[in-house]
Amino acid sequence: MEKRFVYADNAATTKISPEVLNAMYPYLTEEYGNASSIYSLGRNAKKAIEASREKVAKAIGADPSEIYFTSCGSEADNWALRGTCHRLKVKGKKHISTSVFEHHAILHTLEKLKNMRFEITLLTPDSKGFIHPEDLESVLGSRSDTCLVTLMYANNEIGTVQPVAQLGQICHRYGVLF
Repeated sequence: MEKRFVYADNAATTKISPEVLNAMYPYLTEEYGNASSIYSLGRNAKKAIEASREKVAKAIGADPSEIYFTSCGSEADNWALRGTCHRLKVKGKKHISTSVFEHHAILHTLEKLKNMRFEITLLTPDSKGFIHPEDLESVLGSRSDTCLVTLMYANNEIGTVQPVAQLGQICHRYGVLF
């Protein structure tokens, strides 16, 4: 019997599609300059990044200045949490709500924010992995200093898809970023 390999970790890393590889090939082999440098190879790399930024922005209806490229999801999570929380801390918002089974990129960053005097509430999911909207409502109703609720849409380990429309409505009602 022939051995068959099934790769089931695409949420963590995925093989590059041929189209992406072809588009990136020049920047992996010849146009690899540091985009922050002033020499021509660097300037060419900078132009390519800016063209990509414009293309992504146009595809999602954003301004190019709103597009940031990161090296991975963990880095993006980190930026989002830290930037949001520090911006809102000056307005007296120092509380963050999440769940006990978030990705480590979130939980580790929240631990660092805790050391910076942020307060964290960890919601506990039910036996099937769902966060109940009434639990979030209870937390937000008891705190006026919540700056952010961060919950993963689909759990990467058990596949639970959270009721984000309901959770988002609750956050909106309390004026909390979700």
